[in-house]
Amino acid sequence: MAYSEKVMDHFMNPRNVGVMPDADGVGEVGNAKCGDIMKIFIKVKDNIITDISFQTFGCGAAIATSSMATELAKGKSVEEALELTNLAVAEALDGLPPIKMHCSNLAADGLRAAIYDYKVKNGMSTEGIEVCSGCCHDCGH
Repeated sequence: MAYSEKVMDHFMNPRNVGVMPDADGVGEVGNAKCGDIMKIFIKVKDNIITDISFQTFGCGAAIATSSMATELAKGKSVEEALELTNLAVAEALDGLPPIKMHCSNLAADGLRAAIYDYKVKNGMSTEGIEVCSGCCHDCGH
């Protein structure tokens, strides 16, 4: 299985790693079947994701997708970040091997869960935000 240079770079030099104790929103997705678990932390000011970090337990692809998702979401509005898909994350990494697409690329789902958490904590509407647990039960999320 071959990984792109971008996947290897984000795996070997992940961006935005770590726990954010004062996060405005935290999202966790996991996949017991594959063993990948991702936790995304966000800070939001004036509807902009000003800071973001992650903790990921998983394979190299899981770490790389988490890293790339944080890079893609930082500085975006909450609404823009909600539009980020797992496919967009994979494309930004110049692709993932097909076997890794479904289990290791949960990062956008984790971001969506963090935004959902942020909105709930701040009494905002969560209408239209689908949150996936990342369980890989083929629910289409």
